[in-house]
Amino acid sequence: MPAHAASRARRRQKIKTAVTPRVSRSRQPADMSLDAWQRELRRQFGREQKFALENLGDHPIFSDFRVTNLERRTAYRVAIRGALPGRNFCECPDFKTNALGTCKHVEYVLWRLSGKRGTTKALLAGYEPPYSSISLDYGTQRHVRFRAGTECRDRLRRLATEYFDGNGRLTSHGFDRFERFVSEAREIDPNLRIYEDVLAFVAEVRDMKRREEIVDRAFPRGVASKAFNRLLKRSLYEYQKEGALFAARAGRCLIGDDMGLGKTIEAIAAAEIMGQHLGVERVLVVCPTSLKHQWQREIETFSGRSVAVVQGLRGARSETFRSESFFKVMNYDTVHADLELIRGWGPDLVILDEAQRIKNWATRTARSVKEISSPYAIVLTGTPLENRLEELVSIVEFIDSFRLGPTHRFLHSHQAKDEDGRVIGYRNLGNIAKTLGSIVIRRRKAEVLTQLPERLEKHLFVPMTREQRSHHEENREIVGRIVAKWKRYGFLTERDQRRLMIALQMMRMSCDSTYLLDEATDHGTKADELMMLLEEILEEKGTKVVIFSQWTRMHELLMRRIDERRWGFVLFHGSVEGRKRKGLIDRFRDDPDCRLFLSTDAGGVGLNLQHASVVVNVDLPWNPAVLEQRIGRVHRMGQRMPVRVINLVAEGTIEHGMLSGLRFKKSLFAGVLDGGESEVFLGGSRLTRFMESVDSVAGEIGPVTVEEPEVPPEVAAVSATDASESAGVVRELHDAEPAGSPATPTAATSLAEPLAKLFENGVGLLQQIAAALPAESDGATRPATRRIESRIDENGEAYLAVPIPSREAVARVAEALQALLGSLGKR
Repeated sequence: MPAHAASRARRRQKIKTAVTPRVSRSRQPADMSLDAWQRELRRQFGREQKFALENLGDHPIFSDFRVTNLERRTAYRVAIRGALPGRNFCECPDFKTNALGTCKHVEYVLWRLSGKRGTTKALLAGYEPPYSSISLDYGTQRHVRFRAGTECRDRLRRLATEYFDGNGRLTSHGFDRFERFVSEAREIDPNLRIYEDVLAFVAEVRDMKRREEIVDRAFPRGVASKAFNRLLKRSLYEYQKEGALFAARAGRCLIGDDMGLGKTIEAIAAAEIMGQHLGVERVLVVCPTSLKHQWQREIETFSGRSVAVVQGLRGARSETFRSESFFKVMNYDTVHADLELIRGWGPDLVILDEAQRIKNWATRTARSVKEISSPYAIVLTGTPLENRLEELVSIVEFIDSFRLGPTHRFLHSHQAKDEDGRVIGYRNLGNIAKTLGSIVIRRRKAEVLTQLPERLEKHLFVPMTREQRSHHEENREIVGRIVAKWKRYGFLTERDQRRLMIALQMMRMSCDSTYLLDEATDHGTKADELMMLLEEILEEKGTKVVIFSQWTRMHELLMRRIDERRWGFVLFHGSVEGRKRKGLIDRFRDDPDCRLFLSTDAGGVGLNLQHASVVVNVDLPWNPAVLEQRIGRVHRMGQRMPVRVINLVAEGTIEHGMLSGLRFKKSLFAGVLDGGESEVFLGGSRLTRFMESVDSVAGEIGPVTVEEPEVPPEVAAVSATDASESAGVVRELHDAEPAGSPATPTAATSLAEPLAKLFENGVGLLQQIAAALPAESDGATRPATRRIESRIDENGEAYLAVPIPSREAVARVAEALQALLGSLGKR
């Protein structure tokens, strides 16, 4: 057909389409069946696309076509064989799972072909190929089907009856001996077509059976098998062994255990079983950024396998993928950019942690993750279903896109809608559990309570923003210079010790948020990471959480986010009046809607909070004893639940270094920064031990440029309006907490060092002046003030001649300043 004629035909079709009433995407028309409605939606949507079309064969209608999405740069092969649903084929995921026999790509091709003369008649008649073929039917269930061509030989027809049933579907016997059939069939007809997806499906079915047999032979007694004794470096709980075996036998599964039950360890154990018995050599772990190094540490702790963290710029990530390691750990945010690198590496097993990150199938993250191909997959999430059934569909789709059947049928079976198409409820949910039984394992804490330890601890590593890092590094340089000075001279002045305390605390505060240093900003990730964590924890009915931070200003940030989510909470800190404290504790204990207890370290002493079962430390105290006091508010006599302790740690910072610092328990390092004014200034062996501890922690977070400081650097100011601090010109380095609470820098404290230096210099000058002045004679008097004169000396230099009072008056001023300076030192 000439180009201009085809163009006119398309215009006529578009006009016809334009006047055809559109069907609603949310409401099923009363005169349409569910499947007819869904086909019409795809027909409607396909005609609206700006696709590129290329005919890959010789026939103008019955051919294979390439349909390319110009925006997404994706392309699929479409085979056109007739007008009826099921006659055509497309490689896209929707065609393979919707059981409609069509998709938007098929409908687009049919629409484009409709302008050709004779197309409608030809499509209605359909196409019967001369060649025989073996293809995969994508319906509610997948089936391998033999189709005899018009030129099929009788010998091939007879051979096919031995492997395929009366409907042309491959039998279980046929699966077991499929290679034999293919070999014999091709001897009869070399032109027999066997499509690639057939071979993949046959391998999948046979691998499933063989995998179960291998795992059962390796662990003949299940969780009681002795093979578990040498599987990992540490022993597993019985339910964790069960989860690891389930994952290894299933090949692709979801572990949906409650938070805190050790899904990470189960996945590592399953990966080890697969590595030892199923030939797995490359495992890709995809997790939130904050958990990458947590995974690295867990793998190193439990497994002898090598692990590499994928991070840095593109070049560094590319190098990591080229390196040899059994595990590679990466975050969700870089999957899209690294898909080519992932495909090149070719993981055998993919582990998705916190898989609720792909619950929204419309996001780029979800789409990108689902493009990762691997024979095995383990999905970890404590909340596979949070708000909508579509979330469960999206997560299960990564494991087995055919498990729940066509999405439109699944949702229709389980959603209750009003007359406007809005979802108002769900039904038949019990059937979902049965459908997912072979690929989902989920245990609640109540089910395994007797197996759990009394206390489970976990470090959650969170990244720093550029602004946080700037504050942190600025103060780390100060610490580095003071440490270098101590190494060189073996002592520190009181001034340097004070500067050191302030810089260390500034580093710690920057790990939470820049808001603690500058209330006009809020650059930080901890608050948002905690909200995501709480969303998962609070899914557990009745679970209550105690959240500790040393700084009330950090709690201000948390309260803003908690208010947005309308969660019930109380805030407990040192400035709360004594008569109100009991009411806060009672509300947290008795009010089922009050599930969060926010506390500074004032809540770490003397409180009984055992009705909670989760403790979150937003920041770690220096003193291990203070940390134990916090946890001890919940993990104490009367506690009937295992206690989960979660520590938020800023990656690659002083907090990271403090993790090893906390291991030296009872160190002077902890005592100095938490012990109060009597231990601010040190000397001799006490100073040596303290500085060695500082140097150790500094070493944990990397080297710094060392140079001798000449002038005290400016110290970042912190607003003096913190709700927990008392008023005053010069204030302490902590919230208004009981004695022994960790110290916190404030705005006034940041001014204390320059003021102290000024007073120190001023006192010294006055003392020198007083010494040089003659004493007043008895009864002599001097005028209270004298005239200030400007003069030029003999060298031509200009100066001011400032009259001064008597020697005794100067001495009194010096004594007053000295007293004020002393009070600063005590603070």
